[in-house]
Amino acid sequence: MKNSGIEWIGEIPDDWNLIKVGSIFQCRNEKVNDTDYPPLSVSKGGVVPQMDSVAKSDANDNRKLVLQNDFVINSRSDRKQSCGYSTLQGSVSLINTVLYTINDKIILPYYTDYLMKNYGFAEEFYRWGHGIVADLWTTRWQEMKSIVLPIPSIAIQQKIADYLDQKCAAVDRLIENQRAQIEKLKEYKQSVIAEAVTRGLDPSAPMKDSGVEWIGEIPEKWKVKRTKYVATSIFKGNGITKEDIVIDGDTPCVRYGEIYTKYNISFSQCKTRTNKSNVIVLQYFHYGDILFAGTGELVEEIGKNIVYLGKEECLAGGDIVVLRHKQNPAFLNYALYATCSQMQKSRGKAKLKVVHISAAEIGNIYIAMPSITEQQQIADHLDKKCAEIDKLISIKQQKIETLTEYKKSLIYEYVTGKKEVG
Repeated sequence: MKNSGIEWIGEIPDDWNLIKVGSIFQCRNEKVNDTDYPPLSVSKGGVVPQMDSVAKSDANDNRKLVLQNDFVINSRSDRKQSCGYSTLQGSVSLINTVLYTINDKIILPYYTDYLMKNYGFAEEFYRWGHGIVADLWTTRWQEMKSIVLPIPSIAIQQKIADYLDQKCAAVDRLIENQRAQIEKLKEYKQSVIAEAVTRGLDPSAPMKDSGVEWIGEIPEKWKVKRTKYVATSIFKGNGITKEDIVIDGDTPCVRYGEIYTKYNISFSQCKTRTNKSNVIVLQYFHYGDILFAGTGELVEEIGKNIVYLGKEECLAGGDIVVLRHKQNPAFLNYALYATCSQMQKSRGKAKLKVVHISAAEIGNIYIAMPSITEQQQIADHLDKKCAEIDKLISIKQQKIETLTEYKKSLIYEYVTGKKEVG
């Protein structure tokens, strides 16, 4: 082994070379349209046909050409490891850098996928970039071409690529298995919630038709009500922008995106703060209030709701709908989170690109309402059952993280020569 003199690479075998990116690749900058060249997406999963979930650009004739065997990397460094060797011909947005090999006797195209997608290179790629903040941080070709790569012989590249193909496929199968189990647990959790909030806990209770197809039969003593008749008020949040968020603000607040990314089905402490002086209309939410995300990209997630169980008064962002009531907070939140409520939230929105739900639409959701005493019993039951399921999900997510870290380490060690294919 010899010292490469480069921090992210470390020691490499004596017979490996150190070569700059610009000595191996050329940058492809040919402009094309996405009619002649199908649009492609560049993600952590590699180069794939354009995904439905990505934001579409109107610049249909201002894209970069991608040919088979090209390597494409998103130049925005906050999209770490969003890159890949392309088996497809098509076009990508201008934010991507498209590379092709100058000499295929120096590097194999599919070996590039392992070498330049590993986390060590991703961090080095970020280090060579520039910008104001992380989400406006870019590494352009002019910087990228000076990054040094560890390059073994073609024969060794072939051995490493073949070995990593086999090992990574095995790890990916284990990860996919854990993800499938998580999905089953999530489905089971939804079925447990739906059963409890529509049929109660007493299997011998006489039943009646609810009159609502999404709800089905309910216990005879229960009533079906629209949410607006259960609420004391339903109101929209305040206009709190990204610029209004400050670390040492005097008031806790929630923005709608945090309902998806920072909180589960309930929360007791806001993780974001603003200053009262930043907000024109001070509209607070309190203990027991239920918050709905008013905007989303996926129909099945529109109107995701969480219940606030904290003591502080907090402010809600503009794309949040707040429901105030005098019912059991946990029960009502479960009832509005259940599949039968979600079906009502998403009704008629399947073909929309960006999905919105209004306070009026939330107010028209039908839910099955038992007595306050029974609400408490159901909430306690679901708290316990959901905690058990969430624990199992967390264990499986930890296994995925462990397997993902193992895969990252495995790739890094072989493409930098720390380990040798036997």
